[in-house]
Amino acid sequence: MIEIEVEEEKFVNRLTQLRQQKNVSARDMSLSLGQSDGYINKIENRKSMPSLFGFLCICDYLGITPKEFFDYETKSPVISNALSDEIRRLDYAESMHILEVIRDINKRRK
Repeated sequence: MIEIEVEEEKFVNRLTQLRQQKNVSARDMSLSLGQSDGYINKIENRKSMPSLFGFLCICDYLGITPKEFFDYETKSPVISNALSDEIRRLDYAESMHILEVIRDINKRRK
């Protein structure tokens, strides 16, 4: 039972994080999903959980896949996807330069 509670808390925290990154209120997100104004609030307050269809709609609204939703190590999947799309357009040398910059930033964080 404790494992389920931990996973539920991770789910709720991830939903809140991604919603806030999108800079949208729980109410506005709920209404955009065609739900009652308290739909997302109830999920974030652990009073209910979405159905599978509801979860897929949430992912679609956030612009991510279910896999990206549960990839808790990727803090900003929408930004990661945008970076990846832009990097694909670069040549090898430009890509290597960007990779080195990112590695340098990550070294400083440790």
